[in-house]
Amino acid sequence: MRSGSKDRWRTLRPVAKIVVDVMLKPEIRDPQGEAIAGACHRLGFTDVRSVRQGKRFEVEFDDGQDPASRAAELAAELLANPVIEEFVIS
Repeated sequence: MRSGSKDRWRTLRPVAKIVVDVMLKPEIRDPQGEAIAGACHRLGFTDVRSVRQGKRFEVEFDDGQDPASRAAELAAELLANPVIEEFVIS
């Protein structure tokens, strides 16, 4: 181990990991979800009533400003299409 490499870990800043789940709005038709539901039925999963497909983003922020608020801004501007999609921050 090189000298100083141990000190490198002490300089890492804490980060906040935020999860953004993006889904089509309920009133928007989901062709991919419908195709998955059809495949479920063909595979014998006949109890599957419906499937909605979405996107999940895991975003790490430098610990500082309110990371949930920053994630909401990011989702509204880039990750989700507000016309057809909605998002949840966790």
